[in-house]
Amino acid sequence: MAMHIIPSELQDLQLIFDFYALAVAHQKRVFNRHWQDFDPDMVQAEIREQRQWKVLIDNRPAAVFATAFSDPLIWTEAEPVSAIYLHRIVTHPDFRGRNLVQSITDWAVAYARQKGLSFVRMDTWADNDKLLKHYTACGFRHAGTVTPKSKGLPPHYAGITLNLFEIDVREAAG
Repeated sequence: MAMHIIPSELQDLQLIFDFYALAVAHQKRVFNRHWQDFDPDMVQAEIREQRQWKVLIDNRPAAVFATAFSDPLIWTEAEPVSAIYLHRIVTHPDFRGRNLVQSITDWAVAYARQKGLSFVRMDTWADNDKLLKHYTACGFRHAGTVTPKSKGLPPHYAGITLNLFEIDVREAAG
């Protein structure tokens, strides 16, 4: 199995939104919340800035995810933190069970080290115990909860509480 994580390209926009649709369908089956529509202009900007990624397994798209280098609407710190933030990880149903979140996490730790960043961070709904266990099993430390102001965030953030997760790259194995 040859796996590669590479930047998405503008011609991947439909693929990314197809993956988001698959994720929403799955979320509706297994949980009481689901993502709302994402702004195509936001995703195009992420692609142009090389912050939208795809995971290829044997040259087939297996997962997509986005990154950011700040997340002030969720991580409301007084001082900026040197971190890469993972967002919207979606695994195609054909590739579930291959622990791609762990592969993405390992990639993010290596990427953070290469860029001189101190943390890998992510968030998810606070009432999703399954994801809490999954992310901590991937090496993330639960870093608390937050109820963000939804202004400026996608619609599914309205009125929710999030679990925050992080890996201190300086302490991570590898």
